[in-house]
Formats: sequence, C-alpha cells, structure tokens
Amino acid sequence: MTGSFTSPLAAALGPFLLVAALALPLAFVAAWFFAGQRRRARDLQWLAPVPALGAALLALAGGPFSFEAPALRLSLSLDRPGALLLAVAALLWIVVGAATFTYWKKWPGQRFAVCWLLTLTGSIGAFVAADLLSFYLFYALVSIPAYGLIVDDDAPETKRAGGVYMAFTILGEALLLLALALLAAGEPHGSLRIEDVVAELPTSPWRDGALALIIASFGMKIGLAPLNGWMPLAYRAAPISAAAVLSGAGVKAGVIGLIRFLPLGFALPVWGAALAVLGFFAAFYGVAIGVTQQNPKTVLAYSSISQMGVLAAALGMALAAGDASAPALVAFAAANHVLVKGALFLTVGAFAAMDWRREKWALPLAAALGLSLAGLPFTGGALAKLALKAPMGYGIAAILSYASATATALLMLHFVTRLAKTAHWGETARIPHAIPRYWPFFALGAIFLPWLLFPAVGHLSEALSLDTLWDGFWPVLIGAALALGLARWGEKLPPIPAGDTVVVAERAFKSSFALSGFFEKADARLRFFPAGGLSLVTIALILAALAAKAR
Repeated sequence: MTGSFTSPLAAALGPFLLVAALALPLAFVAAWFFAGQRRRARDLQWLAPVPALGAALLALAGGPFSFEAPALRLSLSLDRPGALLLAVAALLWIVVGAATFTYWKKWPGQRFAVCWLLTLTGSIGAFVAADLLSFYLFYALVSIPAYGLIVDDDAPETKRAGGVYMAFTILGEALLLLALALLAAGEPHGSLRIEDVVAELPTSPWRDGALALIIASFGMKIGLAPLNGWMPLAYRAAPISAAAVLSGAGVKAGVIGLIRFLPLGFALPVWGAALAVLGFFAAFYGVAIGVTQQNPKTVLAYSSISQMGVLAAALGMALAAGDASAPALVAFAAANHVLVKGALFLTVGAFAAMDWRREKWALPLAAALGLSLAGLPFTGGALAKLALKAPMGYGIAAILSYASATATALLMLHFVTRLAKTAHWGETARIPHAIPRYWPFFALGAIFLPWLLFPAVGHLSEALSLDTLWDGFWPVLIGAALALGLARWGEKLPPIPAGDTVVVAERAFKSSFALSGFFEKADARLRFFPAGGLSLVTIALILAALAAKAR
C-alpha cells in the first residue's frame, strides 16, 4: 500500500466501511438468536455484504485505505488486489443471498442462515485482514462454518462429503498456523503485519519451510491437485446456493492467501518453478478427470480445480521472476472466476427448476458463460486471459496456458452437454424459485461486468486488438473440435468416481482392515513366547547388528 495515492474521501470513509463490512454480517448473526427478529433478519440478510461492496468500489476509485485497532490487535487494509476480489465476492453474496433468503420461505433454516453469515464474514475478512492473527481468524471463519452450508441434510453422501471437507479444512488450518509461526519467527522486529513478515521472508532462515507450508495450506484450499479430493464431493453435496458462493467467493480465500504471503517482488526461481509445475498439473488434471464426470455440479468442481491451477501457475511464474505487478493481474483473473463460477452453479439450479427447452436462448447463454472461462472473445474471460499473459511470459508457460484454454473449452462444452441431458436431476427441493429469474441477468453480468473492472489493471484497447481476439478464439475453436470427439467416443473413457484422490485413499484404508487378522494372529503367537526367549532374540539381533557394523 505504500506509494499509492489515496483520495481524501477514501481516507475518511474507507476505515468506517471496513469496520461495517465485518460488523453488519455479525449483527445479522446476533439477530437470528432473538425470536422476534428472525424473520426480519432472514428477509434482509442479503444486505449484509453491502458495506463490503462499497469499501471495494471506494478502494478501486480512490486508492487503498486501512483501519488500525491496536487495543484489539486488529489491522485491516484494502488495496487493489483485495478490492477487485472483494467487489465481485460481495456482489455474488448479495445476489445469491437475495435469491435464497428473500423469496424462499420453506428453506433454509436458522442453522444454514447463521453458517451463511459466518462464512460471509470470513470471506470478507480474508480480503481485508492486514496482520497474521486477523487473517488466521477470518480464514478459519470462511472455512469451518461452511460445513453447515455443505451438510444440510441427513443423506449419507452429504455427511461423507462434509466429513472429508472438514478433514481437509482442519489439516489446512494446522499447516497454515505452522506457516504463520515461521513467518512471525523470521520478522526480527516482532511485527505481525503481513507486509512486514513477507518483506523479511526472502532472507528468513525459515524461508523454505514457510513457503512449503504456505503452498500446501492454501493449495489445499483452492483444490490444487493432488490436494483436491474434497472439492468435487463438497460442491456436489452442497445446495446450489451454497455451491455458488463457496466455489465463487469462498475458495478465493486461498487465492488471496497466496497473493498476500508469497514474496512476489523477490525472485525465487526454484519455489516459483515448483508452484508453476503444481499449478499446470492441476490445470490439466482437473480437465482430464472432469470430462469423465456425468453430474454437472461435479464437472464444475473439476473445472474449479483446473482454473485454480492456472492461477497458481501464474503466481509461480511471477514468484520465479520477482514480478511485483502480478498480484493485481492474478486478482483480476480470480475475480472473473468468482463471477463466472457462481453464475455457472446458478445455471445448474436454473436448468433444474425451469423448462429450458422452451427458452431457446438458455442453452446458448450457458455455453457462452462456460466458454468465457476459456477466454472466449468479448467476454470477461478474454480479459482474464489477457491479464495472465504478462505473468505467464512467452516460453513454455505461455504454450501451456494456451493448451489449458483449449482444455477448458473442451470441459465447458462437456458441461453444457451434461447440463442438457441431466437438467432435472432431483434437487429441486433446495433450489429457490427466484434463481431461474435471477440467472439470466447474473449470467450476462458475469460475462460483461469484468469489462468495467479491467481498467484497474490494463487497457481496453489492447483487449480489442485483432491479435488478442484471435488469441482468444482459436483455443476455443480447437476445444470445440475436441468436444465433438468427446461426444462421440467419451463413453469409452474409464469411469472415475468424484473425489478421485479421496476415493483412492478410502479404498487403501479399507483394504488395510484385511491386515488386522494377520496382526491379531501374530500377536496371539507372540504371547506364547516366554519373556526369556524374546529377550534372547532381541540380544541376538543387537549382536548381529554390532558385528555387521564392525566389519
């Protein structure tokens, strides 16, 4: 935030909006525990993210600002990367919240609503936290209460998904806590501000351990393969409203974590290359598994794994080159994903709740929305692809980036095919009836709203050049050709269960039960050995080891 101009309006109003952005959702949480206020809280809680949206827009227009409360050990700040993500995340929470709570009286209940507000508070806080303690608190808040959004019924598959999600969440929280401890230990002046500890990280004796833990913990949050098993299970089990906000806004806590805690202004080629390799692996892994899936929600989950991999690869390339300009560019690409992925999950709900065959525009709109993730010209995805062009460079990473766009086009057309074939798949009980009405407008907004945000990171004239338009078109064209082949021969692909790595781990764990009989028999036999005989065996082994060492 140093060196950036802040307008007087932003300096005066910004701190108030930062506090209100966190206080208002918590006020709605409190209202739910008073019987006389529950109905009003339910009808109005979609307004809870409004101060956060105002703060984000003010930061984009007037420059960064901050709020300090030393007595509470709380530091908040909002710079351009955080503002880009906060703006679209708040908008997504507002739209989906209005569709879920204002017009739908049968569902959800108090537990879901409170978990919604707590997760919302954590989502906002992760973008504005400026010190280690605050970030850890909000990061936990965006992760743990989300369990209540995922597990909203008693179905065994839902409980399994929730259990897997919590296992990954707790492990990720533990790794992050260790990473923050190492970051704090490497700051010689005792500061806990994020910008201070990250500035000292390149020369810290704990650098390598901290970076490994940072990549592992945030990689788990964004579903970086092979730490991705929770995501397909959770998104498939969650109601449409929850899946939309978690896939769009919730997972970006991991993205902002990487942006905040990686020392992107300092070149670390080895760590940067390692993150880039992991990112590109996830980008293609998500597509390879996604094209074998039949449920549209599961396909979207693997698409998120792929897209988060692309963002991680861009950050890895920036870390390798010491590119300090990358945070805003990657944040813009992530902001586009917030809008598009949230709209795509709403698409699944809309198609399940309406007769889309009567609406001739519905399927083409869904296809355009999906292909925007691949960089379809004149969509926000084309701008996101352009934003990532600088961090990716012009070597092998750029080639892999184009290949990833082609793979994304293939996966999104597979999604549209599955959407058309399995539109009514039996979850209409938890789809608010306002979603079909909201969906077309939000889909169009997801496609075109990034054009209003792009001037914060680039020039629109570059986005409209013939070279840029062609760069966005030909990967989509090749992806469409591959999709035709997939439609014809896709049934021959081996079926891979959702949760891939988790399923393999579960099977390995269950197979270990077969060894229990062997160990029980071995234990029973050993009990017949007298203690003296067992001692002689032990002594013999020790003497043999000493003799071997003497040689």
